[in-house]
Amino acid sequence: MLTTDLTPHLALITGATGGIGKATSLALAKLGCSIAVHYHSAEDVAKELVTELKGMGVRAEAFRADLSVYDEVRTLHASVTSSLGHPTIVYNNAGLTLKHGITSIADISIEEFEHTWRANTGSAFLLTQLCIPAMEAAGWGRVIFCSSVAAFTGGVVGPHYASKSSLHGLIHWLAGAYAKKGITVNGVAPALIQETKMLPGSNEELAKKIPIGRLGTPDEIAETVTWMVKTGYVTNKVVGVDGGMFAQ
Repeated sequence: MLTTDLTPHLALITGATGGIGKATSLALAKLGCSIAVHYHSAEDVAKELVTELKGMGVRAEAFRADLSVYDEVRTLHASVTSSLGHPTIVYNNAGLTLKHGITSIADISIEEFEHTWRANTGSAFLLTQLCIPAMEAAGWGRVIFCSSVAAFTGGVVGPHYASKSSLHGLIHWLAGAYAKKGITVNGVAPALIQETKMLPGSNEELAKKIPIGRLGTPDEIAETVTWMVKTGYVTNKVVGVDGGMFAQ
């Protein structure tokens, strides 16, 4: 069953000031969805996005949190629910790489590994844990994680980026546990998306690595997320949006 009117719903989007987060915020707002805009340091961008969203006729507000700190994740959830209500859509989009191009396991300390894991996986788990009870009560929910093509292949970032792979196991467990409760759980795994801060090189050079010969766009990831939100028959999936890099 398709849900095409999101007017009754609130989406909490982490990392909403980046290219993918902003595009997804606007895509869901076009369907009437209210948006809780999370940001870490880009306050001006967050405020501009909130103004744009409100101009589309939806409720929107910005919330700051450092997602590598669990107490700030808890505060984020409390602030959103106090101001806008309980999210029925959570897009765990925020993430970090910390370092690029690691070729030796000795080049990542255990502290750096754990910091990356907290930001990419631990905070996504905690935020989802905090949001799911209200989704259960509503009998409807959408939980989506932003992974990476590197979670399939190992990638070129480094061993600490295995935190993205761990999201896949979390998706599979959550999807099975909540499938009969009206909550779908999925992931999107982008590769080399332009207008993002995590590209390990120039657009021209990176485009040569993509079979179709170009980088992806934030709108293309947002379209995939929107499909996952609208479609109640899709759960327990991780969809690679990668221009053909990985056969799945």
